[in-house]
Amino acid sequence: MRPIMLVHGFWVTPRSWENWIAHYEAKGHRVIAPGYPGFEVEVEALNADPSPIVAVTVPQIIAKYEEAARSLPEPPIIIGHSAGGAFTQILLDHGFGAAGVALNSAPTEGVRVVPLSQLKSTFPVLKSPANRHKAIPLTFEEWKYAFTNTFSEDEARTLYERYAIPASGGILWGGVLANFQPGHQDTWVDYHNDNRAPLLFVSGSEDHIMPPAIQESNAKHYKSNTVTERREYEGYAHLLPAQKGWEQIADDVLDWALRHAR
Repeated sequence: MRPIMLVHGFWVTPRSWENWIAHYEAKGHRVIAPGYPGFEVEVEALNADPSPIVAVTVPQIIAKYEEAARSLPEPPIIIGHSAGGAFTQILLDHGFGAAGVALNSAPTEGVRVVPLSQLKSTFPVLKSPANRHKAIPLTFEEWKYAFTNTFSEDEARTLYERYAIPASGGILWGGVLANFQPGHQDTWVDYHNDNRAPLLFVSGSEDHIMPPAIQESNAKHYKSNTVTERREYEGYAHLLPAQKGWEQIADDVLDWALRHAR
């Protein structure tokens, strides 16, 4: 059975993959879901002391996932959500993974599409340059808009209390500035890399923070001869891995990855 590595996004931890881990393990796969450096503690601990969130950098995150991939007996299927989708793209570009899936992916460098709903979702961080040196939490109302806008109030509240942590203002600001600074920045990938493993972009039609237009633009940037495809699921918000019906999407993307795996 091909191993699977799950890459979480911002404002959450590996706990956000709990359903997918159990689902894939039940199918016989070895599944790992590493946290970012310093994120090995529980959600409650990171909310009480967010200093690891402030300290972490993109190169540190990528290095940790590369190390995790090397520890597996064969190249894994890499599935990333949100910022984890961008990290998945970087890992594939660096030669890791047999195939990759980017769910509601954040963009890599050079993708300039910025929908209004994304601006509203990220405003709590980007409203002040001073936030570049802070860990910025979302209020429940901000979480509901950005992550769970198609969920019931009770579902959204339960997931907020179980999953939500602050996000790195420094990394989010760095992503915004990457397209305006000379040279390659932390989220750069080689869009012409013919040696990259196959990549599938998955979008939720109702995603506010990373709308489908972002994944569409990101996919079009790839000019290599390697497989790059995109799918969109109607009615899904940003927190797609926890929305009702996630099992079908988990099975769909794994089937695609296994069929295309190198």
